[in-house]
Amino acid sequence: MSNVEGAPVVALRGLTRSFEQGGVRIDVLRGIDVAIMPGEIVALLGPSGSGKSTLLQAVGLLEGGFGGTIEITGTDATRLSSGERTRLRRDHLGFVYQFHHLLPDFNALENVMLPQLVAGIARPPAAIRARELLAALGLEHRLDHRPSQLSGGEQQRVAVGRALANKPDLVLADEPTGNLDEATADKVFAEFLALVRGQGSAALVATHNERLAARMDRVLRLHEGRLG
Repeated sequence: MSNVEGAPVVALRGLTRSFEQGGVRIDVLRGIDVAIMPGEIVALLGPSGSGKSTLLQAVGLLEGGFGGTIEITGTDATRLSSGERTRLRRDHLGFVYQFHHLLPDFNALENVMLPQLVAGIARPPAAIRARELLAALGLEHRLDHRPSQLSGGEQQRVAVGRALANKPDLVLADEPTGNLDEATADKVFAEFLALVRGQGSAALVATHNERLAARMDRVLRLHEGRLG
């Protein structure tokens, strides 16, 4: 990880996002200012429609149309070309979604190896890293299984491993256990927190679950496009 110690891994200043719908302007984000420090795990709480996913998309550099400034590891992403944003995202960010989005034709080991191979890591060390992550997630006996052969909790564990494969500076998680039953969600989330903390990554986790949010370092509450 290349972030300078003591500097924010992400800093948002005056972040806005608006849409036009039926000739009506809808302000989804209304001037967001926030910084997340290295190693800090932050919960983003808010009801459906409050703008949580839109905020994560902004930080993840997944779409344009935002006003304000988005700095990732000290780089102003709003000034970068599309290719430069892609490289910044690849080198510094990891993503976990509510639905696993694993590649169905690849087994668990290959799914966790893939982001490493894309980043230019050779297959042998990529396989070692993938095996270590999957073992930490209790999947050492499921390496050769494809997503369709795994349970929902196992699929999400593979997705967590994939997100952490390149030791990102920041992990973005959008309702990462929202598709699991409560007992499985608690276990997967505990494993997620342990791995993120263990490798020193920061994380921004969108959730509506107050109980899960209480296990993180800080809670941000988003309401009608503003942090309160």
